[in-house]
Amino acid sequence: MTAESESRDWVDLFPGLSQLETPARQVLLQRSTLIDVPAGTVLFGPGKTAEHMLFLLEGTVRVQHLSDSGREIVLYRVGGGESCVLTTACLMGYAEYSAEGIAETEVRAAAVPRLVFDDLVAQSPSFRNFVFTAFSRRITDLFLVIDEIAFQRMDVRLAQRLLEISKGDDRIETTHQRLAVELGTAREVVSRQLQEFQRRGWIRQARGSVHIQDREALLSLAEDAAKA
Repeated sequence: MTAESESRDWVDLFPGLSQLETPARQVLLQRSTLIDVPAGTVLFGPGKTAEHMLFLLEGTVRVQHLSDSGREIVLYRVGGGESCVLTTACLMGYAEYSAEGIAETEVRAAAVPRLVFDDLVAQSPSFRNFVFTAFSRRITDLFLVIDEIAFQRMDVRLAQRLLEISKGDDRIETTHQRLAVELGTAREVVSRQLQEFQRRGWIRQARGSVHIQDREALLSLAEDAAKA
């Protein structure tokens, strides 16, 4: 796809915009700007205002919160074909960001200015429906995160996370700190639990990595807890 055709067609990557009225679609395409961001870039952070709505075309953005005590927690990730609910909330409420968004990979996105976003929310039923549908879906996801942190056992959550990020491989490139951020807990808690998993022979730890040795045991822990 050429840069010109991508600029013309990026709206089609978002199923929720398929019913967009022709005038609204034209405004969205004509007033948006395609941007490329290298991995590791901080796209927004606490105290900053939202000036654009970002529609991700490619890549992944991690949205995380840093508490006053210095503990980090990953709230959610935004992938290709998605928009950021925190940016939506800041745009609609004219509020500052309370969390930060970091490009985990190279990111390509369409940036829509605040004024265009405001006009489309006010004038286009289809665009407004897209915005609020995505907003409600992500809020539901955030409640699940809160539920996991508040009520699920840490050994279960850690087993689930190891299985998720392994993607079928036995070697996982990660650190205790990174896992702690993902799970919203202290690094020491993750370290103790990994040591217990290693004692049971389920994993083996190495510098900067975790090796799964008994995938069935981790699956059993995760699945039994889900049934409880």
